[in-house]
Amino acid sequence: MFALLLSFAIASIVAIVLHGTTRKFVRDRLRYVDAVQKSLAPWLAGGAAFLVGSVLVPFLPLVGVGTALTAGLAVGSGVAAGARDIRQGTSPIVYGP
Repeated sequence: MFALLLSFAIASIVAIVLHGTTRKFVRDRLRYVDAVQKSLAPWLAGGAAFLVGSVLVPFLPLVGVGTALTAGLAVGSGVAAGARDIRQGTSPIVYGP
C-alpha cells in the first residue's frame, strides 16, 4: 500500500515538473520554430517522452509504465500549452540571459 502511494506521488511530481518545464522551454526557446506550431508536435514529444520513460522503467524501482505514460502526457500537454501561449501572445518578455 505504501509503495502504491509513493509511486503515485512520484508520478504526480514528475508530471507537474515536466509539464511546467516543457511549457516554459517551448514558450521561451522555441518561439521562432515553426515546427512547434504544428498539431503533430505535442504527439511526437509525448511519444518520445513515453519511449524514454519506458526504457528507464526496468532500472528504477517504484516507477512503472503508468509513470512513463504520465510523463509522456505531461510533456505533450506542456508542448501544446507552450505553443498556445506563443499563438496567443501571452508569453512573458524576459530581459537578460
